[in-house]
Amino acid sequence: MIVLGCNGFTRGAETFAEHFGAVGTEKHYILGHDAGAALLVDGELVAAVEEERLNREKKTSDFPLNAVKWCLEHAGIEFSDIDLIAIPWNFSAEVFDAIRQDLSQAPLEDADKADRLRRIAALFDNALGREAILADFAERTGFTPDPEKVVFVQHHLAHAMTGYYMAGKKDTAFLISDGRAELFSSLIGEIRDGEIRVFDESTISANDSIGNLFASITRFLGFVPNNDEYKVMGLSGFAGPPSPNPFLEHIVHLHDNGRYTLCRPHDLENPRCFDDLFEKHFGPYEDTVQYKATVAAAAQEMLTVVTGHQLRALEARTDLDHLLFEGGLALNCVNNTHLLEGSRFTDMEVSFGASDTGVVIGAAVHAWANHPDTTAEVKYAGSVTPYIGPEYDEETVARTLREFEGQVRWTRLTQDEVVDQVAKLLTEKVVIGWFQGRLEHGPRALGHRSILANPKFPDIKDVINTRVKHREPFRPFAPLVLESDADKVFEMGRKSRSPYMTFVFPVRPEYHDVIPGATHVDGTSRVQTVTDEGEPMIATLLRRFTALTDVPCLINTSFNVAGEPIVCSPADAVKCFLSTEIDYLVLGNHLVTKVDPTA
Repeated sequence: MIVLGCNGFTRGAETFAEHFGAVGTEKHYILGHDAGAALLVDGELVAAVEEERLNREKKTSDFPLNAVKWCLEHAGIEFSDIDLIAIPWNFSAEVFDAIRQDLSQAPLEDADKADRLRRIAALFDNALGREAILADFAERTGFTPDPEKVVFVQHHLAHAMTGYYMAGKKDTAFLISDGRAELFSSLIGEIRDGEIRVFDESTISANDSIGNLFASITRFLGFVPNNDEYKVMGLSGFAGPPSPNPFLEHIVHLHDNGRYTLCRPHDLENPRCFDDLFEKHFGPYEDTVQYKATVAAAAQEMLTVVTGHQLRALEARTDLDHLLFEGGLALNCVNNTHLLEGSRFTDMEVSFGASDTGVVIGAAVHAWANHPDTTAEVKYAGSVTPYIGPEYDEETVARTLREFEGQVRWTRLTQDEVVDQVAKLLTEKVVIGWFQGRLEHGPRALGHRSILANPKFPDIKDVINTRVKHREPFRPFAPLVLESDADKVFEMGRKSRSPYMTFVFPVRPEYHDVIPGATHVDGTSRVQTVTDEGEPMIATLLRRFTALTDVPCLINTSFNVAGEPIVCSPADAVKCFLSTEIDYLVLGNHLVTKVDPTA
């Protein structure tokens, strides 16, 4: 059975802009962001890619035409070969009726209610409704799908199945939390034998979204909502939260069964609906690191308290000891570590597709697993790797380099020579662009489209932030470490591995001066562990680098500059290399340097 997962709307951004003001800094505050496609063949994930990597528009919500075409071409199939198309949204007529009913009870003037209902109806008609999605698919691809073969999967269930599939399809409890789905923003439950059970008494409405509240804080602090929340997380390490915490005292209220509400409903019509409360409790906004860090620390503590409250309810309802956390909030890796260590669960997993980048995978899995032709014998698909995107052959790499002849020079090496040369180069204060194999999926660079550097230099963070990434100087960098060395360098707690940079760990005191470039101001690091089985070339590079330096880690950050997607193709990599102060580029087995224009 062949299942195509597909997320993105041609008219989504246009409709949100026209009817809800989603422009400028609000441009990502829409549904359908992180558009992409995934292909499942007989239960095996054979291809997946985000549309932004191909159309070069960060966090695009456009229909993923390029991603869909690449997935089919990679698998050598046509549209007519597809058995099911899975959409990670289910904006049914019943959902529209529920939204209309909720609006009818809102404390608004009748004229305001009518206007809001008109704009919501436009959103359904133009983008989110089932008929709109079917028409969009046909118009963009030229293929008209059989409506009976299109499966609309509830957004949060798609998130749950993403994590379930990537964790090896074992029985698990789950917490899903993000900005909003069709009607809700968060839910808890469990998956047994592939069957999802949601604990309905603990679901959280979209009006009470902690994800949207965190986005409001992101906006208040001068960042881009639904994009820069990780900056708030990073800033939180520069201060402690005030006591009592205003968010927990005045804005978020906890209730039985893991539920919570906000002191006022989140209003899509007024994205700054909480700013007055933020200034009331934290004082007038100040564009200073101290002010922002204090608010960020309070927000981070709030997030941990609220999600911990949900976990306690989940612990009371399930006897399972494994936990999945998926959805946009699961990218807050500082919170993830606190959640696991404060729970009774023996392990917790956050997938490489925890945000909306992964819902195309989860929707495809959900459609496949629940189809009557899927038998119990084929319900385990084996291990899943994040390296499921485009790959470029030697001929393409060589042709790309020739196109930039006069700006770059290169040497072709064997793979062993590449590893040896790069290990030696990294003993110095240099920055290296690293491009290998198939593109990784999800928001993190995991060793195939990465920027590498030596963390022993205390100022290497400043070098990369200002000269390469062109971003805020407070932003930390993640270390790559062999899984076998991780517990020696970091206080791993209950975790023995962290392959997707989804957890933060304290750096052991004896290594603070060894890897200062990968140690945040609060003494922690967002760790990526690697193994010979999962990533043999990076593992070999780490061993040779450590043998030369006695430094057990490398800095790994995404191969891009601020505001742009991670590079996908060799041409993307060379352009990024030439537009920044990256010192060397490794493009497959080619070591590339810049031509001095003054020479």
